[in-house]
Amino acid sequence: MTGYSFAIFDAAIGRCGIAWGPRGINAVQLPMGNEEKTRGRIRQRYADIAEAPPTAEVQSAIEGIVELLAGKPNDLADIVLDLEGVPEFHRGVYDIARSIPPGQTLTYGDIAKRLGGVELSRDVGQALGRNPCPIVVPCHRVLAAGGKPGGFSANGGVVTKLKMLAIEGAVVNHTPSLFD
Repeated sequence: MTGYSFAIFDAAIGRCGIAWGPRGINAVQLPMGNEEKTRGRIRQRYADIAEAPPTAEVQSAIEGIVELLAGKPNDLADIVLDLEGVPEFHRGVYDIARSIPPGQTLTYGDIAKRLGGVELSRDVGQALGRNPCPIVVPCHRVLAAGGKPGGFSANGGVVTKLKMLAIEGAVVNHTPSLFD
């Protein structure tokens, strides 16, 4: 990906990564257990990407992400994303998810209804599972029916999702089960 770069940064949940190109942020990588695994995951997703110091815009995005993960209510709405190559339906899901304020949640069904019908709930879940920019596109704020956490594809799964929601002060109806 010529012209694309990434950086690793510290946040309250661990060492995260961010990738960008000439038109905006392409990806945010949640911690993968250690910095080398996080770095490796970015390189796996984007061949030939270079590690580089963040531009001013990217540094501003990093600062917003760090603030949000430290419990400050930053909606990250000012971060410009480059979602070229992302299917249109997914972009619609991400636009709605980005409208959810910190500490609030919607369900997969809520988003599906806004996009045409509750029968799209599974498609919404699949789109969120492929979200290239978690935190900026706050897929952690989207819950299953009944306020249950639902899935989360990031390292740590639902535990990470619940940690991020707790940082934001969101209320989640969660009773641990054998399947968590």
